[in-house]
This record gives sequence, structure tokens and C-alpha cells, in this order.
Amino acid sequence: MKIGIEAQRVFRAKKHGMDMVALELIKNLQIIDKENEYVVFVKPDTDRECIPDSPNFKIVELKGGPYPTWEQFALGRAASKEGCQILHCTSNTAPVKCKIPLIITLHDIIYLESISLFKKSGTWYQKLGNMYRRFVVPAVAKRSSRVVTVSNFEKERIRSFMGLKDNLVAIYNGVGSHFTKINDEKILARAKSKYNLPDNFLFFLGNTDPKKNTPIVLKAFATFNANSEVKYKLVMLDFGESALMQILNEIGSPQIRGDIQLIGYVPNGELPAIINQCKVFLYPSLRESFGIPILEGMACGVPVITSTTSSMPEVAGDAALLVNPENSLEIANAISRILSDNQLRESLCQKGIERASHFSWREMAKNYLELYKSVIKEL
Repeated sequence: MKIGIEAQRVFRAKKHGMDMVALELIKNLQIIDKENEYVVFVKPDTDRECIPDSPNFKIVELKGGPYPTWEQFALGRAASKEGCQILHCTSNTAPVKCKIPLIITLHDIIYLESISLFKKSGTWYQKLGNMYRRFVVPAVAKRSSRVVTVSNFEKERIRSFMGLKDNLVAIYNGVGSHFTKINDEKILARAKSKYNLPDNFLFFLGNTDPKKNTPIVLKAFATFNANSEVKYKLVMLDFGESALMQILNEIGSPQIRGDIQLIGYVPNGELPAIINQCKVFLYPSLRESFGIPILEGMACGVPVITSTTSSMPEVAGDAALLVNPENSLEIANAISRILSDNQLRESLCQKGIERASHFSWREMAKNYLELYKSVIKEL
């Protein structure tokens, strides 16, 4: 087999969710499959060393301008030129006109449900990206040999919105093996010093995407800290000062700015040493198709708070404290429960480690390899 994999953004220095999923897929396929040929299509950027050398993997750096033109024009032509039998597009979209059979990983269809160009929430970049997906995804999904999504919840959402049946499958994401309980005090101390971590802090992976629920989480933190005898800090990464102050002013809590610590972008490999030191890991999103950070927090042996909505109960099982993400008081009370109840906290930590152990990138890669084989047999 000769398989093309789109991984446009994996060479960028600051990788995020879908970039990491694509990178883990490639790295694990390199380990489990020494027979088939792969061509990985990327956009030139600074982190060229993130994909290890492998005899049966060829890396093709494609220019081609902004994301839409790169994908719609350069990608399909390059895959045909390389003689790929199938092309796997890993990040929600794919070329509308492509002569090669397609597999598309459709992480979510949130943009089809609610977010449009005209809503106030979200950045213009996010809104324009969602409009592009609204145009491209329905057309591509119908002509793809397989549409892969990341949870059974999302599978049913896609089935409902698009009417897909036989070509729709779910393959779970994984959690990196470096997300684990760290007992080495030197590693923890280095992270604490580098990022100036406080002694008592909650950790929140939020951003400006409306689904991340940042205003409600900040409101919950303000309520919790105002009623707590022990004062805590809230550590957030990769979040801008102006965006933070805008939200704090909107929720009427600018006074808590001093209790929030912004630590900038943190490479994925350094996250476990930070997570290990938090008292509670907050991830009460409004909507997720999977929620990899839930597993990352659990694997590090810290208590996790996440939501009762969408895929999050499917991923968390009974190993996290589930809350209504639209109720800031419920989130604040959940934080208080964990910090005041040693038995609950220990139970969540132990259950979390066990739960996270059932999700691995290796298993995800094995499932994709079987999928590639089945699609090529149908050609």
C-alpha cells in the first residue's frame, strides 16, 4: 500500500490539539508498520525534527499559500504525483475535488451546529475557519471512502446532521505515555521554577474558543476563591492579557486578575510536570468531540472536573467529577468538594489513572492501519 497523510501543521513550533493527534498517528504508524509506504504532506515550518526518520515514510513539504489554497489545490495534486492509493486528511477538511480515494478525520461538527460568522463570541480567525468548514465538510464527507470521528457521541452527531451511514466510524484518541504521575522532585522543581508556579493552584486549559467556556470558568474561580479560607491561584497557558481582561471585565470580576497566572505557550512534553503540581484540573467545556486533556489530567494523577455534556462523560467515565458547565456555582462547589474531601480526591486520582490507561496512541494507530487496509481492498 502507498498511503498519503495530510499533516499540514505538524512542523509549526506551537502545536495544538489536531496537530498533536496527527503527529502521534504518524509516529506510532512508524513503529507498528514497516511494510507499507507512507507519504506525509506538510507545510514548511520550523519544527522539522518532530517526525523521526523512517525508511518507509517520505516527508513532502508543500508550499501553496494559505490553508484553503494549500488544501484545495496543492495537496491533491501532490498526492496524485506521489502515486498515493488513498489520502488521509487528518484535520476536519479535505480537497473537494480529489482523484484519490479519501479518508477524512472529522474531529467535530460544532461549526455546523451553532457558530457562524455573525456571532459575537470567538475570534475572526475562528469564525472564518468555521465558515470554510461549513462549505467544505458536507461535500467532502459524502464522497469520502471513510469518515472517522473520535467518539461515539460525535459519530451520532455526524450521522444525524449529514445522514452518513456505512462510511462513518469512530476511533478514539489516546493520551501520551509521558503524561504520568511524576515522583522526581527535581523534574517538578524545574517546572515550578521555569513557569513560576505557585504552591496552591488550579489548572485550566482555556482559550478564546466559545466552547472552552472560559467566562463561566473564571466566574466560578472568582466565586470559589472568595469563599475559600485558603486562597488559590488559577494557572492558564497560551492566553493573552488583553483577552483575559476583556473577559474579566465582562463578568464583572477584574479584581481577580492578581489571582490568575498566565504562563504562555508550554511545549507538550513539559505539560505533565505542571499538571502534576496542580490541586484540581479544570476542563468544564460546553462541547467537546473527545477531550484529550481530560485523560492527560487523569494520567498525571490529579482530580479532574469536566462536563456532563457531549462526549465528556463517555471519555471520563466515573473517574472525574461531572458538572453542568453553564452553572458557575456548581463548578465552584465542585472545586470546594475536591479540596475539602480527601477521600473523594484520592478516589478520583486513582480512578483517573486507571481510566486513562485504556486510551493509547498505539491502539489508535493500529485501528487506522486496519482502516487503510480495508479501504484499499475495496478499490
